[in-house]
Amino acid sequence: MAKRKTYKLNHETLLYEIKEVSKRTVFAKATLVFLASVALAALYFFIYTVVLGYDSPKTVIMKKTNARWETRLELMNTRLDAYEEILGGLESRNGDVYRSIFGMDNMPAGVFGNTPTGPIDESLLENVNPNSPLARTARRLDAMTRQVFLQTKSYDEVATLSKRAGDMASCRPAIPPFLPDKSKYRISSSFGYRTDPVYGGREFHTGQDFPMKSGTPIYATGDGVVESVNFRFNGYGNEVVIDHGFGYKTRYAHLSIISITEGMKLKRGDCIGQSGNSGKSTGPHLHYEVIYRDSRVNPMNFMDLEMSVDEYKAMVNLRSSQTKELLSQPFSLRSR
Repeated sequence: MAKRKTYKLNHETLLYEIKEVSKRTVFAKATLVFLASVALAALYFFIYTVVLGYDSPKTVIMKKTNARWETRLELMNTRLDAYEEILGGLESRNGDVYRSIFGMDNMPAGVFGNTPTGPIDESLLENVNPNSPLARTARRLDAMTRQVFLQTKSYDEVATLSKRAGDMASCRPAIPPFLPDKSKYRISSSFGYRTDPVYGGREFHTGQDFPMKSGTPIYATGDGVVESVNFRFNGYGNEVVIDHGFGYKTRYAHLSIISITEGMKLKRGDCIGQSGNSGKSTGPHLHYEVIYRDSRVNPMNFMDLEMSVDEYKAMVNLRSSQTKELLSQPFSLRSR
């Protein structure tokens, strides 16, 4: 297409001449048109998005994408709520039932920080609002991952101990520490609050007192290891503490003769000595305690006083050879 020419009238010659347009003028006009177009487009965009409240096509796409992700996050958080409730139940059952059965302490909360997963990598969220749904969900998921690891570790420990359930049955205190012949003993002071028989005043009695003739054989109520043997003029007097494992310990106090030594391994029914009147005592008796996870518990819950004498003798006789050997070399406070 031929370039369009522009003419102008020469008033001197009265002739039309071709009008010359400089490049500068052309450039200026083009620039003006371009700027006007940009301004018009910006004005249109402003009115469309701000005044009328419409979204740009790109914004529409981004909002749809964000809406889909928000929906997924909501579904994920709903599932996390359910999983947290399940994990909470498993944690309570693990601590209150499984670990308690085997005398294990609850897993400390501080272990969370030592798991292989470690804390969440904050660098991944450095450009994310910490209060945004994405950041909150990421932290919840991280905490749950560590909790799952902790519970798995705890269940592994419980599984290991469960294989020793038979050992636990023989170690747990389960019989009276003396021949259950009601004609030869009685209960003088029960577990709980009482009036101190020596000094008076209210005190908590941490065991069970059984008055009996001095020299009555006393037996270990479960398998274990002798933790301590003490000889005193006051307090418990001559006493033995046996560690049965699984969180259980027993104390036998005010003995006249002790037939075992520290570190000795015992079986249920082994004779550990004879009752007496040593220490803070108003008469010959046995003070018996059951300690579970460092807390005194009622010994009556760990013995069957209705067990027949014949049944008890039959059990003790299984250990008769060891008992005779132990009693053949007794030692007491006087012999020490």
